[in-house]
Amino acid sequence: MLDSLIARARRLAQTVGRTDGRTDGRTDGRTLLGIAGCPAAGKSTLAATLVDELRRLGEPATLVPMDGFHLSDAALDRLGRRDRKGAIDTFDGEGYLALLRRIRVDRQRTIWAPGFERDLEQPIAGTIPVEPAARLVVTEGNYLLASDDPWPLVRAELAEVWYCQLDDAVRRERLVRRHVEFGKTEDEARRWVSAVDDPNARLIEAGRDRADLIVDMGNWGAPGERTG
Repeated sequence: MLDSLIARARRLAQTVGRTDGRTDGRTDGRTLLGIAGCPAAGKSTLAATLVDELRRLGEPATLVPMDGFHLSDAALDRLGRRDRKGAIDTFDGEGYLALLRRIRVDRQRTIWAPGFERDLEQPIAGTIPVEPAARLVVTEGNYLLASDDPWPLVRAELAEVWYCQLDDAVRRERLVRRHVEFGKTEDEARRWVSAVDDPNARLIEAGRDRADLIVDMGNWGAPGERTG
């Protein structure tokens, strides 16, 4: 499966980024590939693996996760949304859209994208460089196929969106382990999965049929591996 996905991503990268005979040093824009799916379905694993393999093959791809557009805890406290962090309205969707638009068309300079620090559970500005040489940028996130504004506009910036599919029971157990890893008790983790992650997953699953490709993640990765 991985080989066919890498080949498909390489074909996407080759659709733009050519100089087309120009002598002024300018290049075309770049291709954006989205990886969507429910929490712990394997988005992060698939996206990172794709980028690593493409780089190994000489394709300077870059990974820009949507997680950098989490609202900070301070902002969520002001909005009264911290108790459902990870829901669609706890992200800066408009900011994410603006970055994707810039990444797609601007290959004249390095673009700095925000990252997300898992230990702090906070976004960190200016941590991911998108170099001019990158023809393909892979971005992964929960809501790339959502129907609420501004997410259809986000989808329009992406050449393709692949949806990671994983059995719900397996995915929930991964989520519980992840929440425990970052400080919750097992009871707290299970309550959070039921009250927050499951409603988010239902919203995400509603966009599944809008994906260009469904990727079965059932046999991907080692048991216990933390995946996105």
